[in-house]
Amino acid sequence: MLKLFNSLTRKKEEFVPIQPGKVRMYVCGMTVYDLCHLGHARVLVVFDVIVRHLRSLGYDVTYVRNITDIDDKIIARAQENGENIADLTERFITAMHEDAEALGVLRPDFEPRATESMDHILGMIGRLMDNGYAYQGENGDVFYAVGKFDGYGQLSGKRIEELRSGARVDVDQAKRDPLDFVLWKSAKPGEPGWPSPWGEGRPGWHIECSAMSTDCLGNHFDIHGGGMDLQFPHHENEIAQSEAATGEHFVNYWIHNGFVQVDEEKMSKSLGNFFTVREILRRYQAEEIRYFILSSHYRSPLNYSDDNLDKARGALQRLYTALRDVSASADADLEPACEERFQAAMNDDFNTPEALAVLFDLARALNRAREQDSGNAARLAYTLSELGGRLGILQMDPASYLRGRQDVDTQGAGDADIEALIARREQARTERNWEEADRIRDQLTGLGVVLEDAAGGTLWRRE
Repeated sequence: MLKLFNSLTRKKEEFVPIQPGKVRMYVCGMTVYDLCHLGHARVLVVFDVIVRHLRSLGYDVTYVRNITDIDDKIIARAQENGENIADLTERFITAMHEDAEALGVLRPDFEPRATESMDHILGMIGRLMDNGYAYQGENGDVFYAVGKFDGYGQLSGKRIEELRSGARVDVDQAKRDPLDFVLWKSAKPGEPGWPSPWGEGRPGWHIECSAMSTDCLGNHFDIHGGGMDLQFPHHENEIAQSEAATGEHFVNYWIHNGFVQVDEEKMSKSLGNFFTVREILRRYQAEEIRYFILSSHYRSPLNYSDDNLDKARGALQRLYTALRDVSASADADLEPACEERFQAAMNDDFNTPEALAVLFDLARALNRAREQDSGNAARLAYTLSELGGRLGILQMDPASYLRGRQDVDTQGAGDADIEALIARREQARTERNWEEADRIRDQLTGLGVVLEDAAGGTLWRRE
């Protein structure tokens, strides 16, 4: 039985899909005006693991993750760069796909873009106007009338009276209520715009997701996800717009992942304390970053530091070391007790830290079995690889992973250079020239290479 924490009800609930055997899920994707940072990577990886687990349970999952490719920040960045908006967004969409692929994130089934969804956006705004939930202000913008929607605040737990008392009215006084938000922005000179019944303009951010999600998944679907920072006002506004436009309940389960923090502050571009995925990939392998993200429960803060990433690297090295030189039998059955514990962890609100603990128990059992029972070792290795794969890790050849990426090696020594030094050391040991053997070992240590002398020869990995 899968249980997940529903942000709407603020408690764990048994997951029951609207249509038996099928899951429809929408996740808010990136606004493409810059490279992905680790906060974006967490969203990508967390919901990738959720999709993988749902599919492992036998569900037919339709996964939609949108792209916001028109937005004030995008317009400002394009103007700052002297760049065409379409060229800028296409460049960062390509970069996002490259980063996601590097992290082992599977492509969503649908990836709608705001600029390609204008008909659905305009249709939803039109229905809101017809239903009395929207109006056009004197400045030409179209606003959503928050006070008309009785359920406003249900997701965030905020009360309209409290929000209104702390809100400020826009200087232009175009809104009837300070809580009202923009559905359609009237185009200013030099800005991009699309024709509409309310004049040339572009959509507000909130309406884009309501239109894209309902277009791809229907008016009522199972799961909506995103970062915790989107809970209010973005997701709150999505509920208000969607339910007012369709007259149907919007989403059954809301899932929000926690922040990535640096020195106890949220990582964000606005604070300037963010690290792009590409920066981190220069020093760590992609699976190490993925492991680091999964080492914390998705709803908990994820504290970024080199020390925590180093710990992730060390943990992954231990798992790969257990798999090294063991032939995983694909014909074998999974080790039942470990699979059951793994499934129980993931069924408990996608508890990846507990699932990782099961992998380490498997690795310890595998290390004990490798010298005593080759058949059991093969079964344990298969189970470890298979369960790791459900988290998107342990997908590399163990020896290749342990040798590390040559482009990370600051000493400039490639595999061939290291293998040649090891061969010279082996020759020196054969000749009982211990001084030369020790000198070469020290040289390899200086290159960041760890040697492990075993019965079958010398194994090595980058530190």
